[in-house]
Amino acid sequence: MTYEAVVLGASAGGMQLVKNLVTSLPNDFGLPLIIVQHVGDNSDNVWPNLLNECSQVLVKEADEKEPIQRGTVYLAPPNYHLLIEPDHSFTLTIDERVNYARPAIDVLFETAAEAYREKLIGIVCTGGNFDGAKGLLRIKELGGMTIAQDPETAEASAMPKAAIQTAHPDYVLSLDGIKKLLLEIHTAKTTSHELEN
Repeated sequence: MTYEAVVLGASAGGMQLVKNLVTSLPNDFGLPLIIVQHVGDNSDNVWPNLLNECSQVLVKEADEKEPIQRGTVYLAPPNYHLLIEPDHSFTLTIDERVNYARPAIDVLFETAAEAYREKLIGIVCTGGNFDGAKGLLRIKELGGMTIAQDPETAEASAMPKAAIQTAHPDYVLSLDGIKKLLLEIHTAKTTSHELEN
């Protein structure tokens, strides 16, 4: 299977996890990684800039109508839902909160599932609520790969537990396991691309 995008959701304890994951990606990582991290409504863009400075891949906040590019990490802006359109571009909305959150992981996951279907990888990580569980289930229903962080390794276990109970994901992994799997998919994609050429 050739995957075209990765979506990841995290809440409590997620900022360190996201930093650990993003800074481990090689500069030729061929998939877009689109992240909803629950942050305060008034957060500024210092965090994306700091991540970008210490990463080998480009890290930025997603912009309205921006086409999604390979090898880029996108972060949902504070206080906006991040949606993916069928043409693989972003839409930002200030619709009502979902699961008490804006941005909400479910909103990203459900729209990404419709846009990418079986070519999507969804990952639910540490968090203290249940956001992401329904979205991960939708990704699974449409044929994508589903991953939850092992709750035993999560700083806040409620969110991955809810995802496991709701979506019965393909993989339940530690952060190191998630990184290893993504790098294996990257390596397989790179190798198949080289063979095609």
